[in-house]
Amino acid sequence: MSKVSVRVPDDLKKSMEEHRQINWSEIAREAFREEIKKLELADSIASGSELTEDDVQEIGEKVKQGIAEKHGLN
Repeated sequence: MSKVSVRVPDDLKKSMEEHRQINWSEIAREAFREEIKKLELADSIASGSELTEDDVQEIGEKVKQGIAEKHGLN
């Protein structure tokens, strides 16, 4: 298995250390998998459409915004 380093703010790291029972690596892996699925779906949709690169970028931003709103990150 490959190793990836991720930088997080000090306050986040402190909070993570307070919950050592959580497998933070698995949480990160799952987040990476989900993001890859979204990108692959967008690529698949874009490859068979007449959308321009700019159209795809705009749709991607709207999807990200919707996800952020769903999770209260906006």
